[in-house]
Amino acid sequence: MDPILRYAQSKQSAAIALIRQFVECESPSDDAAAVNRFASLLAESVKDIAKVRPHFAASRGRNLRCEFLLPGAVKKGQILALGHSDTVWPLGTLSVMPCRRHEGRLWGPGVFDMKGGLALFIMAMRALRDLNIPVARKVILQVNSDEEIGSLSSRALTEEIAKRSAAVLVLEPAGPSGRVKTSRKGVGDYHVVVRGVAAHAGLDYEKGASAITEMARQVERIAGFTRLARGITVSPGVIAGGTRSNVVAAECSLDVDVRIPRASDADFLARQFAALRPFDKRCRLEISGGMNRPPMERTAGVAVLFEKARGLATDLGVELDECAVGGGSDGNFTAALGVPTLDGLGAVGEGAHAANESIFIDRLPDRTALLAKLVAGL
Repeated sequence: MDPILRYAQSKQSAAIALIRQFVECESPSDDAAAVNRFASLLAESVKDIAKVRPHFAASRGRNLRCEFLLPGAVKKGQILALGHSDTVWPLGTLSVMPCRRHEGRLWGPGVFDMKGGLALFIMAMRALRDLNIPVARKVILQVNSDEEIGSLSSRALTEEIAKRSAAVLVLEPAGPSGRVKTSRKGVGDYHVVVRGVAAHAGLDYEKGASAITEMARQVERIAGFTRLARGITVSPGVIAGGTRSNVVAAECSLDVDVRIPRASDADFLARQFAALRPFDKRCRLEISGGMNRPPMERTAGVAVLFEKARGLATDLGVELDECAVGGGSDGNFTAALGVPTLDGLGAVGEGAHAANESIFIDRLPDRTALLAKLVAGL
């Protein structure tokens, strides 16, 4: 048996305990104090094997950089592992969705997305140290505080360190059956406001210009920007307008989610939104927004990194496949810079952002070993 896999199997109880500790420290994106508590917990868990530097972001919690103290002669360059400390779950979720072990899984808020992945990477670095396996490059783990809400405070930090990295390993949850992610769609949002003319709905109906009626017509047009054959989706998600039922609505707003597989698709959508015109000439449209994450495209560098990982997985007796997904991650930023990036290297499970969020316990050892072998082999 591969010595790293044997080590990971022997440390499975420790891995489960660390994951449970992470999950039971709730860290919703919108609570900086909670995110900071988790950052402190993670820093404490690696203090004996890494140098930890906090990077503060006003109102968004602390971003961390952990440089691991590993054996071997360091070449020029470094390997960057990316994760995030924030989750989508509000404080108190543990009371109704406790962290528990059941039916071969570990369950709980954030266990799959992505505290399991963070714990597995830490265990992988412990394996390299304990087994005295040399690593050729410096290894940095960056843990961002706001990935779930757009990475506004951490994007520049991620891009700055990625430019100095030979490869990026993203610890986001694995795809179905443990697949790694070699492409992700770019993510954007548009905000559309209609300004109409208010009037009494009974006395002066004809003097009003309903922003809601106008928006209803615009929604159908905007949804029509979707091009499924090209992988482009445009989804009107939140609409709000009006004040009272007896008032012709003077204002209505719409939030739209957009996803694109190629960077060039952003121009197509920008032109479509810019070309919108009111059906009722008495109404006025205001349009803002655009892309906030570029797509992670399957470049030659990504393909080479995947083939490396697939070969190492074969050595562990695991068949590793790849997939493309619609959701974004901080790996989108690094891949867009041209840095070879492999995503979905975290825990194997299901239910991200859902009540069935869980990870498969029997996949913890092989996933830990794959991360350790990737770091040692790059």
